[in-house]
Amino acid sequence: MKTQEKIEAYFEKEQPFREGICLLRELAHKTGLIETYKWGIPVYTIDNKNVLGILAFKHHFGIWFYNGVFLSDPKKVLENAQEGKTKAMRHWKFRTMEDIDEATVLAYFHEAISNQKKGLVLAPEKNKPISMPPLLKKALNNNQALKANYESLTPYKQREYCEYISQAKQEKTKQSRLEKCISLLEKGLGLHDKYRKG
Repeated sequence: MKTQEKIEAYFEKEQPFREGICLLRELAHKTGLIETYKWGIPVYTIDNKNVLGILAFKHHFGIWFYNGVFLSDPKKVLENAQEGKTKAMRHWKFRTMEDIDEATVLAYFHEAISNQKKGLVLAPEKNKPISMPPLLKKALNNNQALKANYESLTPYKQREYCEYISQAKQEKTKQSRLEKCISLLEKGLGLHDKYRKG
């Protein structure tokens, strides 16, 4: 299915918020944004940069602003998409067509476009130093071959192992995770290598 067909299918699908997302789409079309389709939703871009997405959920519909953290949000309608995890994205939820004030939505769209043109994007955080859990440290110090395999991995893959063990709450779980890690490290593998392509 071509991109345009996917977009049309998204807006034509029978669902409770069809009218609402169609109205948001009309407003997006008034802005000069380019309509495309990514991650299963219509996304609106400028200079190939994601500005906003329009989507419908089970109990609401709304707009995702990819760099919404920079919006002034005079109406205080924006929410962090996932508190603690999402840094830049902000979500504006609607429950009914009546919730949509067209002039306000357009003002937010135009500010988002202006911010994108100014190059306002949140730089990814630099990798924090890896904190190795004591259990893993001990296992590596007791087995030089294992340690060599661990050290041959990229910092990203080393971090995955450390976080995997550290995030376990109970000592028993930490121990079983360590055992899984050891069996993978013996083969020189990263924690998630079997899920990665290529």
